[in-house]
Amino acid sequence: MQVLALLLLGLSPPAGAQERVAVGGGLHRRFYPSSEGRTEVQVAPFTMDATPVTVARYQAFVQAHPTWQKGAPKALFADAGYLASWAGPADPGSLDRQRPVTELSWFAARAYCQAQGGDLPTVDQWEHAADATADAPTGARSDPQTLQRVLAWYGEGPGVGLRPVAQEPPNHWGLYDMVGLVWEWTVDFNSLLIAADVRESGEGEDLRFCGAGAVSATDVEDYASFMRFAMRSSMQASYTTHNVGFRCVYP
Repeated sequence: MQVLALLLLGLSPPAGAQERVAVGGGLHRRFYPSSEGRTEVQVAPFTMDATPVTVARYQAFVQAHPTWQKGAPKALFADAGYLASWAGPADPGSLDRQRPVTELSWFAARAYCQAQGGDLPTVDQWEHAADATADAPTGARSDPQTLQRVLAWYGEGPGVGLRPVAQEPPNHWGLYDMVGLVWEWTVDFNSLLIAADVRESGEGEDLRFCGAGAVSATDVEDYASFMRFAMRSSMQASYTTHNVGFRCVYP
């Protein structure tokens, strides 16, 4: 139905990309365990958008839901940067319609997903899906080629020179651009806050030093995951930025 709606608007889904793909369940090794000794969690199968939500798809959403057009949300739900690059309330202007939509808050991203019958992924779902290599459902976090690509992307700066989605090969599940294009919102992005006073998490005085966040990680050499979790902990639900997009999951 979404593909049909885009065609009726004169827009097209990204070439070579399915609209949604099935992600198999399995044991996911958490980067930050929820408690001592519980490093793995069972992730149930789910369906996920094959690409980050594009400008075209978000434009169709705001046309149908004026309360999320540029300038409409209250400051509680989106800061002043919401859709700042758009030319008008529902007009992306010169933005490439097939690039990821950015400059939108957690509230806006979640409203979009719920309008499609889904929701934002949990951190566990997103990290599980992103751990797939091109050939296997797990292993990306320890794959040298993947890590090299991620670190090169971090060096460029996520969100710089945004290109259309699905320009690189997908991973094992058929998911495009899990890394290398934009950061992505998760429904529980602030469930693990890397605070200066880590006594809030019950760890005591022993973790009050620079780099304390590494102590409880399951892999202290996984710099890519450190960066993702640090980014998430720096956000608030009303924040908007040029380098954070999103994709949805479905039951």
